[in-house]
Amino acid sequence: MGAALADQGVAVERVEGVANRDALADAGIVDAALFLLTDARQATAIPVAKDLNPDLRAVVYARESVPEFVRGQVDLVVDPALLEPATVAEELAA
Repeated sequence: MGAALADQGVAVERVEGVANRDALADAGIVDAALFLLTDARQATAIPVAKDLNPDLRAVVYARESVPEFVRGQVDLVVDPALLEPATVAEELAA
């Protein structure tokens, strides 16, 4: 997904390892327009990211579902089996 977004001209920052508050802040989440999560096991990062940047658009691109407590904070969930990265990136970049 990161490469597909970069191909659309979107600046991409990645968080390696655990997406905790410090890692998200270091990646620039405070100034970001979009938070794309590709590992549903890291879903707790969504409320943390939204706390740091309430205007952030949170998108999950993963086969696994996100926990119930996170669903209300997610703007869009996409199953990779249904849409290819290039298609999703084109829509997100628009």
